[in-house]
Amino acid sequence: MSDEPVLRRLGGLRVETPSWGYGNSGTRFHVYPWPGAARDVWERVDDAALVHRLTGCCPTVALHIPWDRVEDWDALRRHAEEGGIAIGAINPNLFQDDDYRLGSLCHPSADVRRRAVDHCLECIDVARRVGSDTISLWLADGTNYAGQDGLRARYRRLEAGLREVHGAMPPGMRLLVEYKFFEPAFYSTDLPDWGTAALMCRKLGASAQVLVDTGHHAPGTNIEQIVAVLLEEGALGGFHFNDRKYADDDLIVGSVDPFALFRIMFEVVSALGDPRTAPTAEAIAFMIDQSHNVEGKLEAMIQSVVNIQAAYAKALLVDVERLEAARAEGDVLGAHRVLLEGFETDVRPLLARHRETLGLDPDPVAAFRAAGYAERLAAERGVTRTASAY
Repeated sequence: MSDEPVLRRLGGLRVETPSWGYGNSGTRFHVYPWPGAARDVWERVDDAALVHRLTGCCPTVALHIPWDRVEDWDALRRHAEEGGIAIGAINPNLFQDDDYRLGSLCHPSADVRRRAVDHCLECIDVARRVGSDTISLWLADGTNYAGQDGLRARYRRLEAGLREVHGAMPPGMRLLVEYKFFEPAFYSTDLPDWGTAALMCRKLGASAQVLVDTGHHAPGTNIEQIVAVLLEEGALGGFHFNDRKYADDDLIVGSVDPFALFRIMFEVVSALGDPRTAPTAEAIAFMIDQSHNVEGKLEAMIQSVVNIQAAYAKALLVDVERLEAARAEGDVLGAHRVLLEGFETDVRPLLARHRETLGLDPDPVAAFRAAGYAERLAAERGVTRTASAY
């Protein structure tokens, strides 16, 4: 593919950043405060708007309820619009209240399940008010010991709760169901894998789809194969992009295994070129989900966006005709080398051209540093010693 078509496709790439990535957050052991980190949702929205101004491809910010709850949702929506962005996915929190010790939607108590469903219904109402069309749901539900609860009973409770939530969504809104194979439950997890999530979405209907968090897999998992199957089945709704070394580490996207990020992007790009899978691929929500522990919040977010753009550009540059020819001939190494050529291409000049056409600095991280944004925010906000999200 020549540069011009790639540049046009890059112009259509949209990446959503998360409000919680701009505040102080970190490991379960300690939160290291960062000078200038956002202290409330208003500042988190401001930071998301700054990232969009520097990258040109992050027009929405995801919210997490209750972390981002405000009295006046119309005012928050206007605040985002004044910054040049919009509110994106709304994420319910069903894992931090004491009542959820034994689960939320799967809890043995009908009263707790009612509370969990009501919170999701509140999030649907928030989505309506801020103009969002997406509810993104992750459950921490599970058990720690054999015999603690009935596994089939929990599955039935999960289905009943999700049916009520999904049934309350207005036309045009979709539910993205995330899975995680372990943590915090260590015997069973109620949504442990993509297959369980896909089965549940099939039960709910077409407006329920699977969300793939790139950090929520066992080591060695072939994530791009999961992506390919979900694309083929029309069940892939979105990504939460991050990177990991051991478990759900929430590191900068592409910081540990950029080749894996590229392989995932290649499956998406391939689906875009296939009329059968293009509708699903075109509707994918590209979202970041990160917890910055020892690095600057804004710089880390910008770097993740840059890495996503780079992986996407490399995927677009793969010579598909040569790849298909090698596959048809059974040329295993030849096909692999064609894919590697795309990955090994230096796309920095191409991305610089793309940004310059948008009137942006060719290096968003360098632009952030040169403008002194970090120093200015540190002077304005100081250091907040408590976590602003987690």
